[in-house]
Amino acid sequence: MGEPLLELRGLTKAFGALKVTQDVSLTVLPGEIHAVIGPNGAGKTTLVHQVSGTLGPDAGSIHFAGRDVTRLPLARRARLGLARSFQITAVLPGFSVLENAALAVQARSGSSFRFWRAAATEAALNDTALDALARVGLQDRATTLAGDLSHGERRQLELAIALAMQPRLLLLDEPLAGAGPEETERLVGILAGLKARYGILLVEHDMAAVFALADRISVLVYGQVIATGTPGEIRANAEVRAAYLGEDH
Repeated sequence: MGEPLLELRGLTKAFGALKVTQDVSLTVLPGEIHAVIGPNGAGKTTLVHQVSGTLGPDAGSIHFAGRDVTRLPLARRARLGLARSFQITAVLPGFSVLENAALAVQARSGSSFRFWRAAATEAALNDTALDALARVGLQDRATTLAGDLSHGERRQLELAIALAMQPRLLLLDEPLAGAGPEETERLVGILAGLKARYGILLVEHDMAAVFALADRISVLVYGQVIATGTPGEIRANAEVRAAYLGEDH
């Protein structure tokens, strides 16, 4: 199976008496999409917060590329190659698509990018940003204001911003949220094309997309992983069907 790119060991997080994640352990391999699914309130986003460094665990550890990063801040993890996209689209609507991606390159490289200067004056930044846009199919929208994009295109831009950080692992928190059928189909195709190059930890409610994309799936219920397996194994798991998927799946 090879060495994990990401390994979570016994992650636990409580808010007062409420345990939001309880002894969560899972791995993500290079070039793999490992999806985390579960009902609302299961602790999925809290888990992603812990992996990204937004939130510290009360117990357990996070290992990335063989290194214990449990106590490293978000910015240090990002520089090591952990990039996150958020459940709610976070782009700068008053700046162009290219400028949004270039800002991520700046954050990664420490460049002196200035939005009020002509884009061509920062060639090194913009080459990387344009490559990220091309990977998500937005290269022809580079000069468009982000605020003029459709919802699905904003999701594509959010992915490009994550890719512009030159990551090894993508943490994707509901990248399909709010997307219509055509937008979802386009985004699923983009994600399928990305997984050969990146490890991906995917939190998503769209079960058709999850089962189409994921190599492995972990099911989180009340903060605990009740099953991990291939899509076929998860579909056939009686406990998972009773707790979350239901008979339609």
